[in-house]
Amino acid sequence: MIIAIGADHRGFSIKELLKEHFSEHQFIDVGAYNDVRSDYPLFAHQVAQLLQKNIVTKGILLCATGIGMAIVANRYKGIYAGVIWNEKLSKESREDDNTNVLVLPCDGVDFFDPIKITKIWLETEFNGERYAYRLALIDDYKEEI
Repeated sequence: MIIAIGADHRGFSIKELLKEHFSEHQFIDVGAYNDVRSDYPLFAHQVAQLLQKNIVTKGILLCATGIGMAIVANRYKGIYAGVIWNEKLSKESREDDNTNVLVLPCDGVDFFDPIKITKIWLETEFNGERYAYRLALIDDYKEEI
């Protein structure tokens, strides 16, 4: 599995922890490469584009709250980014919503929680039969005013 991973300065240390812990996967690291202040949209755009172009299988984004990263990533067609802060949501986000971008709110989790959350997220499959219709409602939505 090839995973695009990106973090701003607030998520840098956890990004490095995840790359080390899940070394059996190949990572394309789009930055940040240190904990010097950086702007999260730059990394979210890169991860979403790599996923959208099928260069990677999944994406992981990290910042303080995760909200900004999710907003940026979800602007791309076919990207389903979810802000996940516990193991239950990690499993359900994959089974029910087919998230392909895991967004971790670094200020909302203990340092080693992201390992547990990411492990579950990587191992859980989408329950397509039951929930594919809901994703079609998202993808096929046509705004009428």
